[in-house]
Amino acid sequence: MLSFDFQLRTRIIFGAGTVDRIGEMATELGAKRVLMVSDAGIVKAGHAPRGLASLAAAGITTELFQDVHENPSTLEVEKGVALAKAFQPDLLVGLGGGSSMDCAKGINFVYTGGGRMQDYWGTGKATKPMLPMIAVPTTSGTGSETQSFALISDADTHVKMACGDKKASCRIAVLDPSLTVSQPARVTAVTGIDACAHALETYVTRVRTPISLAYSREAWRLCSHNLPRVLEEPQDIDARGGMHLGACLAGVAIENSMLGATHACANPLTARYGIVHGQAIAVMLPHVIQFNAVEFEARYRELEPHGSARLAERVSELASQAGLSLRLRDLGVTEDSLAGMAAEAEKQWTGTFNPRPVKAPELLGLYHAAF
Repeated sequence: MLSFDFQLRTRIIFGAGTVDRIGEMATELGAKRVLMVSDAGIVKAGHAPRGLASLAAAGITTELFQDVHENPSTLEVEKGVALAKAFQPDLLVGLGGGSSMDCAKGINFVYTGGGRMQDYWGTGKATKPMLPMIAVPTTSGTGSETQSFALISDADTHVKMACGDKKASCRIAVLDPSLTVSQPARVTAVTGIDACAHALETYVTRVRTPISLAYSREAWRLCSHNLPRVLEEPQDIDARGGMHLGACLAGVAIENSMLGATHACANPLTARYGIVHGQAIAVMLPHVIQFNAVEFEARYRELEPHGSARLAERVSELASQAGLSLRLRDLGVTEDSLAGMAAEAEKQWTGTFNPRPVKAPELLGLYHAAF
């Protein structure tokens, strides 16, 4: 059994309406000036203004940075840092999807430590204390609220950089499922499949631990049970709550056991073809399950008694129900690009944690299987 060092660094507050307690929580953390990081869609939906109102009611001075887009880049971090230098916050709130939370972490890295975002690529690069953060996810997918990593794309190379440090962990995660009801059906679909992948990949990684397994198992139970319900009945707040909690628990699992070949393959698809992350995951995950099952069938049977083939089939069924494509060719990917993407996938850090070793030849085989 592997040794481990586990500490849940993030306080988790769950329930409908908890977004209205942000001011209370910020006050508990001693905040006087709060920079909220969000995106224009979340502002338009009224979620960011609601959080700002709670902060204002608590007597806290606020500023809003809403120039965040999907797959945030170093340019967005730089803009946020410039605003932070002018405003001088003592606490950050990331309110939105994984992009908003990751951008908030990225701003925190550079604002408190100086330099550029590229300087924090890797782990343990933050040498100075970072500001406390509150995460308020409005999607049920990334689990960024319980992770110490920020995924930021280099604006020049388009490489997605994983920048991690335990000091970047959010102090509080506010899980308010009512915030997810307003998201478009497509967002529900791609983030939901991503959450399922997080649960399944963390369950079999080579660095999994008894504690991470507990979070992975419960995350899969919650997500696999509630995603079909959410897709059929978007207003079902109980199902929304199950997905929200499942995605969060999968985030805890990622923090303690990392991911695998599915995510290694997905990132080049996003960088090269602009394929939305959750869609890329939906295409690759069934094939990675079958690839890993050659040696680790027993692990998958712990989640699906009928075996890995049925588990892979179940993932494809969820993706189909969500309206997602199951073949790379249907997403505009050309066969002559697969070898180049395999070489890029080999460089992805997540692939090093896959239970079966993957290098460019194995990754190319996975791309061909998904083509």
